[in-house]
Amino acid sequence: MKRYKCKLCGYIYDPEKGDPKSNTEPGTPFEELPDTWKCPSCGLPKAKFIEI
Repeated sequence: MKRYKCKLCGYIYDPEKGDPKSNTEPGTPFEELPDTWKCPSCGLPKAKFIEI
């Protein structure tokens, strides 16, 4: 699965880990996150992440 990085703070969304802060289950691809999802570290919108 692809990982994505926040352009502002460098947080990396790893689908294998999910996002416990937003109750996103491990195994959830970035593409399936809601458009309202934000970086759990700095609050930057999902649209500002880049694929790594």
